[in-house]
Amino acid sequence: MVASDPSSTENSFPTQEKLVLPVIHENLVVEKVSVETGKLIVSKQVTEETVSVDAGVTYEQVVVERKAINQYVDSAPPAVRHEGEVTIVSVIKEVLVVEKRLMLVEEVHITKRLHHHENIVSQTLRKEEVTITKAASGTDI
Repeated sequence: MVASDPSSTENSFPTQEKLVLPVIHENLVVEKVSVETGKLIVSKQVTEETVSVDAGVTYEQVVVERKAINQYVDSAPPAVRHEGEVTIVSVIKEVLVVEKRLMLVEEVHITKRLHHHENIVSQTLRKEEVTITKAASGTDI
């Protein structure tokens, strides 16, 4: 038998008769149904608590002292110098004598002092707490 030859009549169906083969296709349909199994009650309470916090405050204080010197000098001292924690600013003036000389009039001593002050601050803080209780009997959740 040659399947590709249409003129061959051996073991073949007549040309007028058609063969129909049914093709079956199945589909699956899935549905969901919600079922209540119980109820919960959710509530919250707000509690207040006053808290005191020790908040230290640090500040700096500057002390200025004027010290009279009134001495003649041969050359001008440095305009600003430091001795330890003290900053010294020299103030000079010219004085007319038979000859001109420098006179150290005064020194300004500047000292920094560090102060610390404890400060207590009170503030009300709120906190929420949640409580969950079962409302009705039913299936455990």
